[in-house]
Amino acid sequence: MSFHIALTFEDGLTRFIDANLGETVADAAYRQGINIPLDCRDGACGTCKSFCEAGRYDGGSYIEDALTDAEAEEGYCLTCQMRPASDIVLRIAASSDICKTKAMNVSAEVVSVTRLSDSSIGLSLALDNAARLAFLPGQYVNIEVPGTGQTRSYSFSSPPGAELATFLIRNVPGGLMSGYLTGRAKPGDRLTLTGPLGSFYLREVRRPVLMLAGGTGLAPFLSMLDRIAAVEGSNSHPVHLIYGVTLDHDLVEVEALQRFAERIPGFTFTTCVADQGSSHPLKGYVTHHLRPEHLNGGNVDVYLCGPPPMVEAVRTHFRDCGLTPASFHYEKFAASEGNGR
Repeated sequence: MSFHIALTFEDGLTRFIDANLGETVADAAYRQGINIPLDCRDGACGTCKSFCEAGRYDGGSYIEDALTDAEAEEGYCLTCQMRPASDIVLRIAASSDICKTKAMNVSAEVVSVTRLSDSSIGLSLALDNAARLAFLPGQYVNIEVPGTGQTRSYSFSSPPGAELATFLIRNVPGGLMSGYLTGRAKPGDRLTLTGPLGSFYLREVRRPVLMLAGGTGLAPFLSMLDRIAAVEGSNSHPVHLIYGVTLDHDLVEVEALQRFAERIPGFTFTTCVADQGSSHPLKGYVTHHLRPEHLNGGNVDVYLCGPPPMVEAVRTHFRDCGLTPASFHYEKFAASEGNGR
């Protein structure tokens, strides 16, 4: 019996290892060639102190100087002592370079390119070795644009372990990836993916969740919702998504959200369009449609993915309301020639 351990590093890289029953995380990491911070191995120095974001484990024995009771209560742990009792997500206080590991490269084949609207493209890929590119729902990869030697970053819209890796991509006029997808891409083309990357990923659902998506920033939420539906089908906490776009034709994948509403107890969603000339019943930005019940007096985990102005608008809104969420995770992206998630 073994457990899957996600090690997330300070530079945004994530690597997965397997820990055998009764094996410490540190021993498992070194056995698989990842040199996470370590010194004493007996719970005395605190060099290997990390933060467990999800999962169950036996914390082992250690002295107060290495890990205080208050730190342990918060979720900090010593990898030289902790023995997993389930799959775990662990935040490592070091970069991947220091730990002598790097992102994975995986080849993939284009299965389909779908024009979802004038502004959005759906891309489906069959990975040569899907297990090699394990990721956390919400993370992204760099995809090389064929024939250019350049990459663009895109969040998975598919969940980990899916048969196909899917992406929701903004169609940027003059964009390198957009030009490829709308001009010459065809089934059977070969692409190279590098990752997974990013600290924007779903944590364990322990309280109400508020998801705020702008445009193709919906992609990581589709991955997260699929995971919630599959792993936490008995979810007892409300999850609300507000999905905002600029124009009517930017609103895509609404049918997918409706299916999630049928599968996930307590999941609801709102869509809105910023264009005042829109025929959509709800106009304005996501901040215009935040309700007190969505914020739960601050006892809420907030996830936000959208362009920088949207991220700043939400942060300003929270500050003006005097609201500090229990946790606030966000991902900024710029739909431009350089990056178009």
